[in-house]
Amino acid sequence: MIQIIDGPENTAAFRAVGVITAEDYKNVLVPEVTRLVKKINEINFLLLIDTEIKNFTASAWMEDALFGLKNLGKWNRAAIVTDYEKAITFTKGFGYLVPGEFKGFKRDAISQALKWVETGEK
Repeated sequence: MIQIIDGPENTAAFRAVGVITAEDYKNVLVPEVTRLVKKINEINFLLLIDTEIKNFTASAWMEDALFGLKNLGKWNRAAIVTDYEKAITFTKGFGYLVPGEFKGFKRDAISQALKWVETGEK
């Protein structure tokens, strides 16, 4: 499940728990990000992964990829917060492929991640 969490006003912030499906993207994540884009015309995004990576279904990964491509020009800053080193490394690498800034943060640095997504400051 993907849940909306409290974050800065200019940020769409989420927490992934349990099993993550395409419906989670369609019903929670996409509407919230769409609301943010209408409001500020860009995407500042934070995802706290509070589940095992294996709990993301194949359809969820596909929905994630499609979502990213549909909004390619709107990405400003995106933070993935997790203790999975491979996910942090992937997030950093992703930033070289698409517009916007992408960073991975460890779970104990969630406050720093929220600040960075909001302001661009470390």
